[in-house]
Amino acid sequence: MAQEPIATKGNFLHIYDFRVKAGHEAEFIKSFETFDYSDTNPMHKSSAQVKDGVLCRDTEDPQRFYLIAEWADIEEHAKIRKILAEQIKPEFIKYIEGGKFVPKYVEVVSSTPDEILQKAAG
Repeated sequence: MAQEPIATKGNFLHIYDFRVKAGHEAEFIKSFETFDYSDTNPMHKSSAQVKDGVLCRDTEDPQRFYLIAEWADIEEHAKIRKILAEQIKPEFIKYIEGGKFVPKYVEVVSSTPDEILQKAAG
């Protein structure tokens, strides 16, 4: 079976690493999904978003979460993130410890080429 890299060389990932207030994890997830799946989420309307984000929960620390997505243009993401923070202000932010929801941007510098994955799949 062929595999697919999580991201493509030359693109960028945003990685949000944050903690949710104790006892509010389920409310946070519900509030996040309500916003994320809505028509008011401007991230989903950008052509710079390559792969939609995934919300992950730490297996050892249930208050710690990560949000990761692939973008072709981190400046575009940062511009939209500013609109989210200053204008839209999603409800889920109130559950984040310290209210800080700022990503770390990383560049994808290596991802296995498709021909290698196809060959490995046999």
